Amino acid sequence: MPEELPQLDRETLCQWSTLSYPGLVKELCALFIGSELIPKDDLTDLIDRAFSRFRHREVVHLSRLRNGLNVLELWHGVTYAFKDLSLSCTAQFLQYFLEKREKHVTVVVGTSGDTGSAAIESVQGAKNVDIIVLLPQGHCTKIQELQMTTVLKENVHVFGVEGNSDELDEPIKTVFADVAFVKKHNLMSLNSINWSRVLVQMAHHFFAYFQCTPSLDTHPLPLVEVVVPTGAAGNLAAGYIAQKIGLPIRLVVAVNRNDIIHRTVQQGDFSLSEAVKSTLASAMDIQVPYNMERVFWLLSGCDSQVTRALMEQFERTQSVNLPKELHSKHSPVLPCPCLCSQVPGSCPGCWPDP
Repeated sequence: MPEELPQLDRETLCQWSTLSYPGLVKELCALFIGSELIPKDDLTDLIDRAFSRFRHREVVHLSRLRNGLNVLELWHGVTYAFKDLSLSCTAQFLQYFLEKREKHVTVVVGTSGDTGSAAIESVQGAKNVDIIVLLPQGHCTKIQELQMTTVLKENVHVFGVEGNSDELDEPIKTVFADVAFVKKHNLMSLNSINWSRVLVQMAHHFFAYFQCTPSLDTHPLPLVEVVVPTGAAGNLAAGYIAQKIGLPIRLVVAVNRNDIIHRTVQQGDFSLSEAVKSTLASAMDIQVPYNMERVFWLLSGCDSQVTRALMEQFERTQSVNLPKELHSKHSPVLPCPCLCSQVPGSCPGCWPDP
């Protein structure tokens, strides 16, 4: 996580409101990536290159349904997964630094489906990157499995493993905890453990907000509700950071039967169920949403000790009851969007029944 989060004012939001999706990615990346790391012109070129293979001219498209309901189409990348968006940028940043420093890295990725194929697509054929993908056999869709196992580039290595994605995350986490081993073999990850993944995903929320808001002239700014389907909570963390730096959105988490985040938000119960339940949305079949660590850190006022204690207890016991002061911040009572002083959900003119 960045040590400090910038704060965006109304003027900046108004300026950004007319930008394209790639334009928003450029502005957000420039907030966190200093020109001493990547000069602005180089950053612009890398992001343009990242999105050059997307099928839709807007890269991301907001499809308007009825009664104020919209769907943000994030599936116009090569593998049809929303992770094409952030991984295509992350891979460009990675290769930029590797070429500059004349280095080679080995990327290790665990997948529940879409991350593996999107990560492979983003770096296949790169001369300074080898990628190792651990594929949980029987837990991915057939299309995703074929996307991963039919790539014939020499730098791509896919291994079928027993167990689900949570179980294969454990050895990967153990490997990355061994700093000497990581340095010796130049290892890195392209899972959403990687900050640049979360950084680029913040643009989804800004783009959706500006597309859904007809005017930014009102005081306060309009509130937009964003429903985020989630597994490891990377896109959720991105939305929460966007909210923290000034975007007026209300986040609603959507999960399947693997409901640890639902229980965390509703009851403060951050604990594993007995087993991962297989569903048709296999990429969401996750019981250890590791990006919740970022959410807890932000909720705790960036208190690293509190966050570390929570996560260490979770690793030991697989169960944590969030402290009341932390849990209460998960579900803040927001003002009604029409400023009628009612709690959202109780005003029939603004919100559907909860």
